[in-house]
Amino acid sequence: MEQYVYLIRPTRDSFVDSMTEQEGKVMDRHFDYLNEMLSEGNLIMAGPCLDGAFGIVVFRAESEDMAKKVMESDPSVMERVMTGEVHPYRVSLMEKESQ
Repeated sequence: MEQYVYLIRPTRDSFVDSMTEQEGKVMDRHFDYLNEMLSEGNLIMAGPCLDGAFGIVVFRAESEDMAKKVMESDPSVMERVMTGEVHPYRVSLMEKESQ
């Protein structure tokens, strides 16, 4: 399988500070989705920028088309809370354990 990264960006600048209850539920589903990818062995790493600018998801997929489907199936993208873009990617260096 190939590696890919998708970036997600909030649809508005004040998202982190003004998230609605419904958006919070969508983001909970987003986190569950990533946990499912992790348990399936397809997620390499994921996390947000602490300033709320964007989040990244590094993962494995069979093809670029499948990678796009993975991103488009993320609840935060499906519900248009976030916009997303996917790119081919390769992890070159990584510490053994995240801190």
